[in-house]
Amino acid sequence: MITSEGRRLAAIFVADVVGYSRLMELDETTTATAIKEMRRDFFDPLLAEHHGRLVKLTGDGLIAEFGSVVEAVACAAAVQKQLPDRQAEIPADRRIVLRIGINLGDVLVDGDDLLGDGVNVAARLEQACPPGGVLISGTAYDQLPGKLDCRFEYAGEQRLKNIARPVRAYGMVLDNVRDATKVACALADKPAVAVLPFENMSGDPEQVYFSDGITEDIITELSRFRELMVIARNSSFSFRGKSMDAREIARSLGVRYLVEGSVRRAGDRVRITAQLVDAASGAHFWVERYDRALEDVFAVQEEISQSIVAMVAQRIIQDSEVAARRRQPEDIRAYDLFLQGNRLSDVFTPEAQARAQALFEAALQIDPGFARAHTGLAWICLNRSVENSVGMPRAKDQDRIDALRQAELALAKDPNDPRVHCVFGYMCLMWRDFDRAERHMDLARAMNPNDPFIQILWAWIQSCLGKPERALPAAEIACRLNPCHPNWYNYYLSHILFGLGRDGEAADLLERLIADAPARRHPRYMALRAAACGHLGRIEEAQRCARISIEAVGKCWQGDPAAGTREYVDWLVDALYLRRDEDAERLREGLRCAGLPA
Repeated sequence: MITSEGRRLAAIFVADVVGYSRLMELDETTTATAIKEMRRDFFDPLLAEHHGRLVKLTGDGLIAEFGSVVEAVACAAAVQKQLPDRQAEIPADRRIVLRIGINLGDVLVDGDDLLGDGVNVAARLEQACPPGGVLISGTAYDQLPGKLDCRFEYAGEQRLKNIARPVRAYGMVLDNVRDATKVACALADKPAVAVLPFENMSGDPEQVYFSDGITEDIITELSRFRELMVIARNSSFSFRGKSMDAREIARSLGVRYLVEGSVRRAGDRVRITAQLVDAASGAHFWVERYDRALEDVFAVQEEISQSIVAMVAQRIIQDSEVAARRRQPEDIRAYDLFLQGNRLSDVFTPEAQARAQALFEAALQIDPGFARAHTGLAWICLNRSVENSVGMPRAKDQDRIDALRQAELALAKDPNDPRVHCVFGYMCLMWRDFDRAERHMDLARAMNPNDPFIQILWAWIQSCLGKPERALPAAEIACRLNPCHPNWYNYYLSHILFGLGRDGEAADLLERLIADAPARRHPRYMALRAAACGHLGRIEEAQRCARISIEAVGKCWQGDPAAGTREYVDWLVDALYLRRDEDAERLREGLRCAGLPA
C-alpha cells in the first residue's frame, strides 16, 4: 500500500541500459522505440507478475519497489535470463543489455516517489554490477536462503560512491551474464581490462585477505582512469581457482587485457609478481616483481598497487593509441580521434597543431559532450600563443582567452574527470590565477593520484606557489610512475630544485635537458640555468646561458621597438610563474650574476 508520507521497509530494484549513449548515437529513434517496447511488452508484465510497482523512469533506466525481496530477485532473474533470447535476431551492436541492483532498506515515502539511503544503495549496486548481471546487498541476500532456485557468489564489501560504509554484496550466477558482458565490453569505445584475483602462494589460507586486498586496490585504482573500462570485482573474481587459459578468460569477460599475479608472504618479507597480458595474442606486455620488507602491510600494499596500476594503465593507453593511429580517421569514433589528436598536440609544428585541432573538433562533432576533446583544444590554443618552434609565448591574449574558455567548457561538461580539472588548473596558472589553479590541481590529484601527468603538473604549481618542499615528493612519484617520462618533466623538476636552493642539481638537470633537445633551447630553460649557474659562481657558463636566452627572446620579439634587454628579463621572470616576491628576487639575483640587468 502506498502512503503519502513517512517511512517503510522496501525491496528497491534499479535497472539501467548498458551503453545507452552509444546506442542512442547509433540510432536515436530506433533505440528509444526499442526501449519503450521492451518496457511495455516485456518488463511491465514481469513487474506485475511479481507484484512490483514502477516508481519512476530515469531516461536509460528505472526504479521499482517490491514488498518482498524474494519477488524482486525472482523478477530480476527472469529479466536477465529471458532478455537475451528475446534479442537473438537483433545485431549484437544494437542489443539492449541491462544491469540490475537490488537492496532491502528503509525508504522515505514522498507521494509516489521513494527517497533515501535504501534507494541510493540499490542505485550504486546497479552501477557496480557487470553488464547482464544482478548485484544485491547483503540485507537482501539474507532473506533468500531456501526460497529461490538462484545461486549467488559473494562479491565482497563494495565501496560505493557517496556511501560512507562498505556494503556487503552478492552477484547472481547466470549462464548468460558473461555473454552479455562480452557484447557490452566489445562494443565499448574504451579498452577493457579485467584484474584476476592474485594467487595466494604463501601456503597459508589465512593470507588470502592480503592477496585479495592487493587485487581490489588495483581494480579500484585502475577505475580512476577514465580512458579504461575496468570489469567489476565480482565478475573477475568468479574465475578464482579455475584452470583456464588467460585468453579464454578474456573472451568470457569480453576484455582485451588481463592483469594477473601472485602474492607470497614469508616471515617479514612479501614478494608480489604482476603481469599484463594481451588477450588477443597471449603475449605479456609487462611483467614485474616486487620484493619488500613487510614492516607496514598497508603501506606496502598501497605502494605496490600504485606502481602496478601506473604501468598497466600506461601500457594499455599507449597500445590503444597505437591502434588508433593505424586506422583512417573517417573510420573511427570520437575517442580514437581524440587519441590521435592528443598524440600530435605535443608536436609544435604548424602542420601538426592544425591536424590535432581538426581531430579534436571532429571528435566534438561526433560527441559534443566529450570533455577531453575540449581539453585538447585548450592545449592547441595555448600552443598557438607561441611564436616559433622554441616555444616563446608572446602577447596573444585572444589565444590564451580561448585556451581558458575551452578548459571551462570541458569542466562544465565533465567535472568528474581528473584530467579536466588538471588542464583547467594549468590554464588558470597561465593567467596567474594561482588560487584557482591550486584548487583544481588539488582536486585532480585527489581524484587520481596514480596519473603521473597530474602529479608532475601539481608539483610544478606547488613550486610556483613557493612550496617546493611539497612539490619534490610529487615530482619524484610522477617520475617513478612514468619512468620513460618526456623531457619536459625535467624542466618542472629543475624549477623545484632551484626553489629548494639545490642549484647544482637544477643546473645539471637543465644541461641534460638541453643536450637531449638542442634544437629547442627554450628561453626559460636557458634563463633558469643561467640563474642557477650564477648562484653557483659558474659565471662564464651563466653568461653563456643568459646570452642564448636573450637572443631567443629578441628573435621572437623582432620588430617591437619598445622591447629591450630589461623588458626581455622581466618577461623571463614572469614566465617562470613565481607567486612570491622573494622567489622572483632570488631568480633576478641569479640573472644579475649572469650579467643581465635584472
